[in-house]
Amino acid sequence: MYTLKGADFRPRHFKWEVDGKVATITLNRPDRKNPLTFDSYAELRDTFRQLCYAEDVKVVVVTGAGGNFCSGGDVHEIIGPLTKMDMGGLLTFTQMTGDLVKAMRGCPQPIVAAIDGICVGAGAIIAMASDLRYGTPDSQVGFLFTKVGLAGCDMGACAILPRIIGQGRASELLYTGRMMGGAEAERWGFYNALAAPDEVLATAAKMAKRLADGPTFAHGITKTCLHQEWNMGVDEAIENEAQAQAICMQTRDFTRAYEAFVNRERPVFQGD
Repeated sequence: MYTLKGADFRPRHFKWEVDGKVATITLNRPDRKNPLTFDSYAELRDTFRQLCYAEDVKVVVVTGAGGNFCSGGDVHEIIGPLTKMDMGGLLTFTQMTGDLVKAMRGCPQPIVAAIDGICVGAGAIIAMASDLRYGTPDSQVGFLFTKVGLAGCDMGACAILPRIIGQGRASELLYTGRMMGGAEAERWGFYNALAAPDEVLATAAKMAKRLADGPTFAHGITKTCLHQEWNMGVDEAIENEAQAQAICMQTRDFTRAYEAFVNRERPVFQGD
């Protein structure tokens, strides 16, 4: 296990860049539309898990190289070997891939996905597990698990996707495995917005910088509440948020915002 420290981090299975307080993960096998392998799954999981200790990284952008986001699990390096595993090995694999989503939802940094081209299978799950998603008109999102004889319930899809686009729409995509185009993805709420292919990464990066320049401790609290309150009633959620907001009111950023308002200035947040 490594200790993640911004620009000092050197992953083996994807590209990592840090610009100010924003880190960008680029899935970087463009010749095959950026598929995942056993090792890249594990390294992504470990990276998001360690991000809670990376004080210099406040927001993460996830994208793909070469005009595509991710084509899912590599057919030759993952799908083939899975057909030869016993039940124990298969469960170890599926729990490991699910842990990637848990790590993404558990890290305090907002995750912004920039999606172009193909975004299918586990790639669609990574996009789904992000906090914000920006796509292109020509992008194609597909939860293709039924296409290979598997259930649509993979890596939390049946829990998370309906909360983004609604139960009926999620059911259709997960049962049929059909592709969802960019305009439909925006209309259904999967994408926050559309951008041209040569602008989508910049659009995501702009939002990431905006978030990174904000009260980042409070953003982490917001992300935690958004995740925790899926399993709460309204009364429990209100109490959870009361406690969370009281914590945020002790931060220096809260005082900075007040002092800036009094002085008719724009607050400069520092995340503490």
